[in-house]
Amino acid sequence: LSETLALPLQASMSCTEPLRLSAAPKAGVRGPHERRFNPYDHNGGTVLAVAGTNFAIVAGDTRMSSGFNILSRNQSKLLQLTATTVLATGGFRGDVSTLQKLLKAKLVEYEHKHGEPMKVHAIAQMLANTLYGRRFFPYYTWNILSGMDENGVGCVYSYDPVGNYERVRVNVTGSGEPLIQPLLDNQFERQHQQLASKPPPLSVGQDLAEATAIVKDAFYSAGERDIYTGDTMEVCVITKDGVKLESFELNVD
Repeated sequence: LSETLALPLQASMSCTEPLRLSAAPKAGVRGPHERRFNPYDHNGGTVLAVAGTNFAIVAGDTRMSSGFNILSRNQSKLLQLTATTVLATGGFRGDVSTLQKLLKAKLVEYEHKHGEPMKVHAIAQMLANTLYGRRFFPYYTWNILSGMDENGVGCVYSYDPVGNYERVRVNVTGSGEPLIQPLLDNQFERQHQQLASKPPPLSVGQDLAEATAIVKDAFYSAGERDIYTGDTMEVCVITKDGVKLESFELNVD
């Protein structure tokens, strides 16, 4: 009996033919294929912020796209968080909406606990912590936070999707960034101007009217060359008295 049981095992061990996993698929039968899921989309658009000596400007367009399709011509990228703080966000609209809802809930909770609204530098740190907390599955957003600091000086905070941030004079992000950034570097940062005076440490040297005109020109130019930037431009002017919102038409084709 033992010799009989050992025969199949010995025969299988002595087999030298290569192992064939499967035969070729028959005609009309689909072979193995990989399935993919991408939870993100980039909905285009551009946001920009400028910090002045006694003001801050935040601007963004209202076009929301996906690929070569325009999904909306009236989707704002700006959100007023407090009386003197505005958040501008570009990227994936689903994550933008989720992040905005979370921030508003945290601001309400803070005001109920402390009896006063959160200041801009505290909001900046809270936003960084919120983004960093999702670093392994990040919010697909690019944020610019702007407001007035405790000294009455405009401030702009620039973020990456996982929460790294810094205070800057000017910042632009989104699909129009490669077109607008060189203009901001030259006009606000005074780069490549050998005889020009350097701007203040934390703000630009222009007054409100001149800075607003440069921001408008930047968006008009980007709207003519970037298919994801257009329709309407929203401009928030932040001062110690509050936030004033204006809208201007851009390229609609």
